[in-house]
Amino acid sequence: MASDDEHLHAYTAIRGGDVERLRVLLAAHPDLPSWMLGPPGRERRPLHLVTDWPGYFPNGPAVAELLIAAGADVDWRGPDGTGETPLHWTASSDDADVARVLIDAGADIEAPAGSIGTPLDNAVGYGCWNVAGLLVERGAVVDKPWQAAALGLLDRLRELLDADPPQELIDQALWHACAGGQRRAAELLVDRGADLAVSPEYAHGTVVDAASMHGTQRSNVIEWLEGLGIRRSDA
Repeated sequence: MASDDEHLHAYTAIRGGDVERLRVLLAAHPDLPSWMLGPPGRERRPLHLVTDWPGYFPNGPAVAELLIAAGADVDWRGPDGTGETPLHWTASSDDADVARVLIDAGADIEAPAGSIGTPLDNAVGYGCWNVAGLLVERGAVVDKPWQAAALGLLDRLRELLDADPPQELIDQALWHACAGGQRRAAELLVDRGADLAVSPEYAHGTVVDAASMHGTQRSNVIEWLEGLGIRRSDA
């Protein structure tokens, strides 16, 4: 059985991107991909550690590749099987480089029951446009008007609208089109009767507020820079 020190070394190697140290630990402990690591109450398997919020951990793709090659389960959902997969987590932080590693390793791009739904639902819902685009490129199903609107997939949006969805879904799609900066999709939805005063229960503000939001990746970079002591010029 691995010691507490070895668990700590594995945790710091994964979070710190120390690929060589991780390689040594994996050679000594082939079962490391199934260890539960982290502070009490927040333990995760190693592959979840490298896909955890806020993403962009040092050498994240290389760490993920090592763990998967050592046997990490790319679709593991936690001890009780009800949590999110690693791909759900990368889809919520817009870490497209790690998401690509997971998809290449066979991660289920249609895995249900994430915090919003599928990985694509998570990506679009949290403004993770790079992972959303990657998922669509790799074949993720776009079956909701709000997904198509947010991604500017006009032909698919027309198909979904031609199926005569409820007014609520048309209004919701307008909000997401604005959040995604998709003017043509927004124009199409307004032409189809979308309510410009829409504000979904899970959102905040008007469609103009939605259009003014940063995507997750930009917000992540801003948070990182501010952590380094850099401030906006008007601050």
